[in-house]
Amino acid sequence: MFFKLALRNVARSFRDYGVYLLTLTFGVCLFYTFNSVQGQGAMLYLEESQNEMVSTIMILIDIFSVVVAVVLAALILYANRFLLRRRKRELGTYLLLGLDQGQVARILFLETGVIGVVALVTGLILGVVASFGMSELTLSMFSLREESIALRFSFRAAGKTVLYFGIIFLLIMLLSGVEVSRAKLIDLIQGERRNEVLRVRSLRWTAVQFALGVVCIGVAYWILLFFGMAVAVVVLPLCVVMLGLGTLGTLLIFRSLSGFVLRFVQKRPRLYFRDLNLFTLRQWISRVHTTYLSQTVICILLLLAIGITASSIGLNSAIEQSTTLASPFDISIENRAADMDGPMDFEAALGQMGFDCATKLAWSETVPVYYNDPEITGDNAPAVLPLSGYNTLMERQGKEPYDGSLPYLPPDGAPSIIINGSLGMPFLVVDDETAERLSIRRQIWCADYAGDKEETELELKEIFRGEEWRDSHWGCYADTRLEMYQEQMGSKMIALFLGLYLGFTFLLAAAAVLALQQMSQAADNVVRYRVLRRLGAGEKMVSRSATQQVALAFLLPLGLALIHTFVGMKAANLIISSVGQVDATRSSAVTGLVLAAIYGGYFLATSLACRRIARNA
Repeated sequence: MFFKLALRNVARSFRDYGVYLLTLTFGVCLFYTFNSVQGQGAMLYLEESQNEMVSTIMILIDIFSVVVAVVLAALILYANRFLLRRRKRELGTYLLLGLDQGQVARILFLETGVIGVVALVTGLILGVVASFGMSELTLSMFSLREESIALRFSFRAAGKTVLYFGIIFLLIMLLSGVEVSRAKLIDLIQGERRNEVLRVRSLRWTAVQFALGVVCIGVAYWILLFFGMAVAVVVLPLCVVMLGLGTLGTLLIFRSLSGFVLRFVQKRPRLYFRDLNLFTLRQWISRVHTTYLSQTVICILLLLAIGITASSIGLNSAIEQSTTLASPFDISIENRAADMDGPMDFEAALGQMGFDCATKLAWSETVPVYYNDPEITGDNAPAVLPLSGYNTLMERQGKEPYDGSLPYLPPDGAPSIIINGSLGMPFLVVDDETAERLSIRRQIWCADYAGDKEETELELKEIFRGEEWRDSHWGCYADTRLEMYQEQMGSKMIALFLGLYLGFTFLLAAAAVLALQQMSQAADNVVRYRVLRRLGAGEKMVSRSATQQVALAFLLPLGLALIHTFVGMKAANLIISSVGQVDATRSSAVTGLVLAAIYGGYFLATSLACRRIARNA
């Protein structure tokens, strides 16, 4: 009987359970997606390549999964309290009908179990789809062949997800039963009628609080920008002071905000008494007085979500750009024995090993490197390149050839940009006639593949591993673009996966908490909405008031979080730029899309739910 009643309650109250079930499903999906990373394309490719970063990535995923599970557990417990608040009158009615508190607790226990099973099954299905999508994304990011990687369902991630969320749901069941068993009947029946007391603070005191908040945040910003993120975060006393001042300033601003806004609007009667602005403002301010702590937490969660997501995308982009700049060609072979054994014909040597350069290479070029003689070139650079070879390499990279005066000494960093890191020294560019008067030092052969890059590279590697090649060309050393990608892939995956994992989790937590708060407030305002209709308020005015309250709750923490993020990213980009060029536009755009999808989606769903509650009042 109790199980049937629980099923019927879940089906009947699906609208009330909507945001709760959505949050649970997203949490399960997120948890499975990132814990199944070991079975995704890029990780499988790293395992096949025997990359040492695989074990490091999995250890970090396991560690951060515990942090994420704690955050999601706190979020789900908060959401469960929202449901109990919504259903106080219903639970009190059960007691009036003759059920004892143990039986009511059993009903809640069964309802939570049903919702947990539905969320687990739905979340795992979505998680499998999302993990395949993330696998396709990482494969495309690393330019890998998708058909070469067999995607698979991760039983390890599924078992871990069921275990963690099973413990969370069991904890919720127990706590719900305890809370109902201790509740008094009068509190359950009259829970929706209790109003909050609006305490209007003096404008002078709120002004002092606001000023102190701005000063605290300003000092925290100064510490971060003056010392830099590397120093401000690593040095513990400095980090504690910076974070403490930033948190305190945020708290003071939210605590003082209601006094400023109320006095500002009250001095403008046309605005204050227009439509339902008086009601909307009073309802919002009463909640600010009692929820400024949660507003501060939500603002910090949004700061972490936006900052971590943008930093991970920016760092990933910087690593990718640095790898691309350091490996502009598919392969480069350096003959370091050219000064002893003389120059060699690379294509002829590969042809003798059975490699068809004509069909398997789209482009190739051999560039000699000479010993410098200051008496001939007039410069003390350690190496010399002929102008024709230098310009050929630059044109292949899509850069402008050099047509100025000679000799020409490229700026610092140019050697690694030109030839896959093979020429790690400064060099001088001279005309071809001058270069021929110098003694040859090395040869560098650069090429791009024509067909399947992985197949071509595997064939070349087999040649290079052979004893015949090593005996005949002992002074040749090869660097390839795919090898450099594999070396950097682990760092990219750590930056991207862990950043998105934590960013999505914090963003989901902040949005869900706000959504549940606003739906709880809308449910408490049902009686007030009825009174407004009796006083002559129209349907549009009531619905607009409900939407405006949601907008204020969602946009104010977001606005301050964006300011914090702007300053934090300015300091973070200085560190990221040491890895490679920072693409702030790309990281901001992707972060904005993520923010709009999750935070904006919750805002839209909450607005529609609150409008529905107001209409049905």
